[in-house]
Amino acid sequence: MIIHLKQSVSKEEAAKLAAHSKSFHIVYEGTNVLITGSGVKEVPTSLESATDQFWVFPNDMQLSAKSYMSKKRAVKIGKNTIGGDTMNTLMIAGPCSVESEEQIRQSSELLVKNGLSTLRGGCYKPRTSPYSFQGLGLEGLKLLAKMREEFGLAVITEARDATHIEEIIEYTDVIQVGAKAMYDQGILRACAKTNKPVLIKRGFGSTLQEFVQAAEFVLAGGNENVILCERGLRTFETGTRFTLDLCGVAWLQEYTNLPIVLDPSHAMGYAYGVPSLAKACVAMGIDGLLIEVHPDPKVAKSDASQQLDHAQFEKLLGELQPVANSVGYSII
Repeated sequence: MIIHLKQSVSKEEAAKLAAHSKSFHIVYEGTNVLITGSGVKEVPTSLESATDQFWVFPNDMQLSAKSYMSKKRAVKIGKNTIGGDTMNTLMIAGPCSVESEEQIRQSSELLVKNGLSTLRGGCYKPRTSPYSFQGLGLEGLKLLAKMREEFGLAVITEARDATHIEEIIEYTDVIQVGAKAMYDQGILRACAKTNKPVLIKRGFGSTLQEFVQAAEFVLAGGNENVILCERGLRTFETGTRFTLDLCGVAWLQEYTNLPIVLDPSHAMGYAYGVPSLAKACVAMGIDGLLIEVHPDPKVAKSDASQQLDHAQFEKLLGELQPVANSVGYSII
């Protein structure tokens, strides 16, 4: 249950009411909001006199639910805004991993050349094997920050665990919570304490409700800038890396108020299929697209098979804009 308290209730009074009723307390657009578990169907007696409005939910998808907030949340990323009333698909592109200054500079120049403004690159890599490239860590973060300063780009990178979350908050514009970290409450709770945008990737074995409930951890902590990212599920199919759940995206668009980004690179796992999947994603009227692009994919230190080279990426951009236009969107 979500309860909006009357304007006459002070923040201090609201905090006391929250403690007494074992509720989460956040301030949303100047209103004190209390959030209880989904099992609560009636306003507790102790809150009746202070309650202005309330909403009852069948599960713990609450702050993210369209039944609570029908309008999609707007999230500002650098100089752009996605969600809200905008009709934009934000192109987030760059290499899987930051490998060197020359490599990430070439990626930045590619974006600027094509009028794009959001650079991705992994610095702490959550690899399945301990012998795979683990990322440059803080050195990589500093390179991303340098590109942001030189080229005016917004940068996004992934948090592997809670030990370096403060570094990522300091050096980047968007915090990415990866599929393997979706259940990491240390990361989620740290993300809730900042107002920086948080992009949460769906775990490859997670249900839609579990996915959205990860977002609720951040929303319930007071950070309203949450974005969902579908990146594919693990199914019985072995011909592709994962299976991109576009049915799930339609469900998220219907029932949640959060902006949605899709990642066809991780879903497909092979560069040849990324352009077709990207077009299908854009045709759904999504808020963002996450594409892995490398100056020379064959020498990439991670996920070489799924990264487009620069020529392939520019060709894809030219093909995506007409698709976006057909559904009233623009690629930015």
